Order: sequence, then structure tokens, then C-alpha cells
Amino acid sequence: MSASPVLVGGLLAALLSNAALLWRGRAETGHAAAPVNAISHWFWPREALRRDRPSLQYTATGVALHYGSSLLWSTVYAALRARRRQTTPLNAAADAAAVTAVAAAVDLALVPERVTPGFEHRLSRPSLVLVYASFAVGLAFGGLLSLRR
Repeated sequence: MSASPVLVGGLLAALLSNAALLWRGRAETGHAAAPVNAISHWFWPREALRRDRPSLQYTATGVALHYGSSLLWSTVYAALRARRRQTTPLNAAADAAAVTAVAAAVDLALVPERVTPGFEHRLSRPSLVLVYASFAVGLAFGGLLSLRR
């Protein structure tokens, strides 16, 4: 498993899901940074979930955590792809959907509250679906790009 597909897939997944977080945050709370700030609740449990405006402390930390977790899940995706005997665009998308479904289950149901993404406190369920779907699209694009190599 090379670092390139992990980095490309992780960065694409992070970029697309972060864009969805900002868009839905703006639409639902009036503040694009609110769901991104909420991610930093790992360090500031009460304060981060209430912060709406962009800040170095909350927003930058939230972005860093989000990108880090995206790279973690991209590593899982790349490992799954490496086990495939034959890689195709269809199984790239299916693998991305499967890894994202596992990520959502882990993030929203299996881990302790202290290490959930946090943005689930600021966004509606339909917006959460959009965020995770955007993440899956990013992983899939990374998988598709690696097919071209």
C-alpha cells in the first residue's frame, strides 16, 4: 500500500466533507465554522460545541482533527483496495461506501461521546448524511485516480 493513494483519497475525502460541513453549518446555524469548531470538542468539551465564529483555537483544531481522521479512514480504504484481486471503478465506489458506512457507525454510535466528531451536535441528520456521502465521494475519487496509475 503506497502513501500516495492514502494521501490523495484522504485529502479529497477531507476536502469534500469539510466543504459539506461548512455549507450545511452556514445553512443550519448561520455560521459556516460552527460544525468544524465542534470537532475540537475533544480538547474543549463544552466550549467548542457552542462556538460559531471561526477562530484559530477551535476552527484550526477542528480542521486538523478532521483531516487526520480522514487520513486514518483513507488508510483503511487503501488497505481494502489492496486486498482486491481486480480493481474496478465499481468496486472503488463500493469500497468507499463501505468504509464510509463503517466510519459513520464508529463515529456516531460506537465511540465514547468524548471522541465523536462533534459536528453531529450542530447539524441535522440529513446534513450528516450529506457530510458522510461527500466523504465517500472523496474516497472513491482517490480510488479512481489510483486506477489510472
